[in-house]
Amino acid sequence: MNDAQASAEAATYNERNRLIFCLFAALAMAGALGAQAGATLQDPDSWWQVKVGLDFLTNRTFPTVDPYSYTFAGQPWIAKEWLGQVLLALAYRAGGWNGVVTAIIASISLTVFLMGWFLSAWLKPILAITLAFAAVFLINPIFTARPHVFTFPIIVIWTAVLFGAAREERAPPWWLLVLVVLWANLHATFTLSFVIAAFAGLDLLARTGLSKPSLLAKWIAFGLLCPLVSLIHPYGVQAILATLAVAYGNEAVSLIMEWKPFNQPDSPVQEAAMLLALFGLLVSRLRIGWAKALFVVFTLHVYLAHVRFMYLFFLLIPLVMAAEVAQQYPSLSATAWLAEKRDGLERFFARRFYAICGTAAVLLIGGVTVLGSVYQVAPSPKTSASGALAFAQSHHLSGNVLNSYNFGGTLIFHGFKTYIDGRTDQLFLGGFTKADDETGHSNGKPLLEARLKQYAIGWALLSADDARIPFFDQLGWKRAYADDHAVIYLPGA
Repeated sequence: MNDAQASAEAATYNERNRLIFCLFAALAMAGALGAQAGATLQDPDSWWQVKVGLDFLTNRTFPTVDPYSYTFAGQPWIAKEWLGQVLLALAYRAGGWNGVVTAIIASISLTVFLMGWFLSAWLKPILAITLAFAAVFLINPIFTARPHVFTFPIIVIWTAVLFGAAREERAPPWWLLVLVVLWANLHATFTLSFVIAAFAGLDLLARTGLSKPSLLAKWIAFGLLCPLVSLIHPYGVQAILATLAVAYGNEAVSLIMEWKPFNQPDSPVQEAAMLLALFGLLVSRLRIGWAKALFVVFTLHVYLAHVRFMYLFFLLIPLVMAAEVAQQYPSLSATAWLAEKRDGLERFFARRFYAICGTAAVLLIGGVTVLGSVYQVAPSPKTSASGALAFAQSHHLSGNVLNSYNFGGTLIFHGFKTYIDGRTDQLFLGGFTKADDETGHSNGKPLLEARLKQYAIGWALLSADDARIPFFDQLGWKRAYADDHAVIYLPGA
């Protein structure tokens, strides 16, 4: 074997070993998430997200008015995340809630694989995989059965490829625009693609100045095309307008947990990670350039303002900074790893790459099949109100129901019109959500009584810890059902 052949074989082995590292990491993540599969079904919105997808599969129509509540029935409402909801519905049809959880775990595991792949282009594979695991572990609180999880692999590819193009001083790949279209139909956060592209463009500008006007023109054209292609959506510009309405001026935002700002007692691990990262930056004197520094500040600001965006900081910052870490600390770089002599175990795995991938696929599919037949997951009883709804159906409760916010999703799923639910990005506005919140305050009884009359409430489905329960007792309503998670009240005689 001559030197050229030996070099080509070594390059092949190295790439295969990188892939095997990433594959094992993804499988390990899938196993870890599978061990606590039920945790992804804690969010009350999972119910109605699946229901919207199921209704689309049945009717093949895109809703334009609210079909699920009685308080805002007929008001403008669009299923702007229709594709993500359809994916959840298809998973539900295929395997019930097990299918939904499997789809979510698959998306998160793919995210780990992609992060490991992009990071290992610059850093030693073991370090790359460690960072990928750490990042995904830190955003664990937002792993819920909702469409945003399907966008994690997209945002990793989008950020890594765009900042990579800026670093190499070349035009952004036009095929990325396909990801914008996919992202726009999956979840409302697609407008972040415009922002990330702008920061990558600033990084290019910081590197080249105005010395390459034709290259800058291509980046500007790409940036202008991003919002244009995002209009390839059943609702067109309405999807962007609905997203902007949430970001600017939605009165319900401050009352929804995931939209609240960072709170240290609720997230001590995330706080420790941020402080450790800050300490590392200060003592290492890592130089990343002003454009990337602005991007770090932006992602941190968005996270601190709204905890739901924690993934922007923890997923994207390692991807953006990996090249500088490798260049300024060569001992951590992929180049140092490539210079090492491949040991027998690595050569063994590389030579059996396809067999290993095939075996992993068979084991994964077999594991999902076996576990699905013996272990059934279900949404949290804190959101399902299964016993209470069974009581309501068996006793033929009729009329409008006043429900706790966390029961809105399960009511939609089971065919009940809601008083309020998790679609506060577009509905339950005009002071409605704020007034509903005030009915649970110490002076809320008169407000509650007025609402009971205003909406002709025929029964109430409340969570066991709902602050309004004493008011129902005081107003003469009778407790017809109660368990550890839900309470049903009926009007007094």
